[in-house]
Amino acid sequence: MADKKVRWGILGTGRMARTLAEALKTVDNTELYAVGSRLLEKAKAFSDGFKVPKVYGSYEEVAKDPQVDVIYVATPHHLHYQNTIMALEHGKHVLCEKPFGVNGSEVRTMIDKAKEKNLFLMEALWSRFLPNIIKAKEIAASGEIGKINLLTSSFAFKSANSPAHRHFNKELCGGSLLDIGIYPVFLSLFILGKPVEIKAMADIGATDVDYSCSMSFKYANNALASLYSSYTANADVVSEIHGEKGKIVLENRWFCPGNIKVIRNNGEEIPITFQFKGNGYNYEADEVVKAILSGKTQSALMSFDFSLDLIDTLDAIRKECGIVYPNHDLA
Repeated sequence: MADKKVRWGILGTGRMARTLAEALKTVDNTELYAVGSRLLEKAKAFSDGFKVPKVYGSYEEVAKDPQVDVIYVATPHHLHYQNTIMALEHGKHVLCEKPFGVNGSEVRTMIDKAKEKNLFLMEALWSRFLPNIIKAKEIAASGEIGKINLLTSSFAFKSANSPAHRHFNKELCGGSLLDIGIYPVFLSLFILGKPVEIKAMADIGATDVDYSCSMSFKYANNALASLYSSYTANADVVSEIHGEKGKIVLENRWFCPGNIKVIRNNGEEIPITFQFKGNGYNYEADEVVKAILSGKTQSALMSFDFSLDLIDTLDAIRKECGIVYPNHDLA
């Protein structure tokens, strides 16, 4: 099956849809075959830019197309669950943009449906597949910097968008936590595992979503993680993993393709650079294509168990902070 092309359909025409479409240009055994939007004009405009053969004025039409193998769900957060279930019901493999669902109940139902249909399903958290993030994990696990005592990570910027924008719109499950706070939470889980204690507080703004969120995790070995996300502060977007013998620094915009360095306690710096292919989202798309062609139903790199740990942690933070969304109640 190595020469078989996996045909993609994309739901949505926004920034993430365009980013993935661009990434697919550098992924082997791949064809961007269909795009769907609730407004046909938007789908046509998207098609003009990426030369997509099939254009549809609804998401369901993409899912019904017998030539589509896998669907990328690039719709707003509040639609991830229903769009993924719909795609799976129509027999399509699915790559769903993060957050997988808005809460653990949604994610568990999505995973159960994928298992029932024997279809591939994965959360699209692109940083998990980047060589710099993978290398940081390898160094941390190797013992090179000794026992890890502290992880610090942030993702913050001052959003200039209006209250109706998805950043601040409660109906669209907006707020910093699910959109950008998910990245620091992911890194802490990836490096240290699931915490034994979670403390969190949020600035719930005028639109009733978290404008900023501060999170502290404690681990069984007494390691701590200090994390935050914000739409109200232009802060350095960096991460550091502190061990007894030194630290790993993930440089500015750490969740993107970039470089890292190890700084030993004696001040010695060891830079580690990378040569990246494409825009970075191609790494997760490549994982999807290889898995589908191999007959797998989940990724070993971004497994169901990891996504469940991630959403359960996000749910716990929401409960701590009082972050609620219409029609997406926590269990």
